[in-house]
Amino acid sequence: MLLALVQSNEEGQVCYQELIELMTSKRSSSFRRAIANGRRTLQREILLDETGLGLYKRFVRYVAYEILPCETDRRWYFHQNRLCPPPVFIAIVTIVQIIVFMCYGIMLNKWVLQTYQPDFMKSPLVYHPGHRAQVWRFFSYMFMHVGLEQLGFNALLQLMIGVPLEMVHGILRISLLYMAGVVAGSLTVSITDMRAPVVGGSGGVYALCSAHLANVVMNWAGMRCPYKLLRMILALVCMSSEVGRAVWLRFSPPLPSSGPQPSFMAHLSGAVVGISMGLLILRSYEESLQKQCSWWVIVFSFITFLLFAIFWNIFAYELLGVQIPPPP
Repeated sequence: MLLALVQSNEEGQVCYQELIELMTSKRSSSFRRAIANGRRTLQREILLDETGLGLYKRFVRYVAYEILPCETDRRWYFHQNRLCPPPVFIAIVTIVQIIVFMCYGIMLNKWVLQTYQPDFMKSPLVYHPGHRAQVWRFFSYMFMHVGLEQLGFNALLQLMIGVPLEMVHGILRISLLYMAGVVAGSLTVSITDMRAPVVGGSGGVYALCSAHLANVVMNWAGMRCPYKLLRMILALVCMSSEVGRAVWLRFSPPLPSSGPQPSFMAHLSGAVVGISMGLLILRSYEESLQKQCSWWVIVFSFITFLLFAIFWNIFAYELLGVQIPPPP
């Protein structure tokens, strides 16, 4: 195993951290078995120097340099990558969101600011504080969107960032991160903006984006994605603009409405989930999360938040005398 690491290094050396990881068995069992079986005898050349690659393998190489900060991990991912299982979670979520939006757009004959239509807010998918006893709404709101601009922004980001992340880290980890952002978004709104409804998949999208951006910043020297500083600035500007637009629609609605407009707190809570849980997931490529103490600290914190939010939704509205707008 030590020789395999030496052969994968350009200078034929092993750094101290690699030695520590090897001796403490930090890598997952599948990773160690692959090394022991000799399947990780990688070429010494840098991955970018490989020629004669097909379209798919070039895309896999692009994903490796977009997501992974270590050249050893990039080459390992490139050589062991298979199409099975395919990255289907983000694709399915995006397709369902588009279909739902098209159905409501045709039914309402409105493609922007759909939340101003009373029939839109009557949907069984929208989270509304008056219907908070219907538990599925804390999840299903991610399929509804304010308008074409929000759907386009979310779909573009989750496809550009979510699909590569799912290809590298797997469907289980990325779906867990996405859904954690979605649930945290609706529960945070129910605590901090108690009169507001929620629509859109921004909680999950911001969990993915903030986790990826934080991982790039934490591993800045090792990341080899082109124009990373410019792309980082553009991503932050776009995400901030979307939050600003949501704040504007919440407090200064451009059209008369029968009740409060959707809250923006789902964006912020999704970012918090990404920076905490998501960053740990992305930094643990081919590593077992269950063996890391920090993972259980984050899981315990998330479960504590869920329990607090459940009790808050059961008791706080009546104790505080919150005047909830009548549900549609």
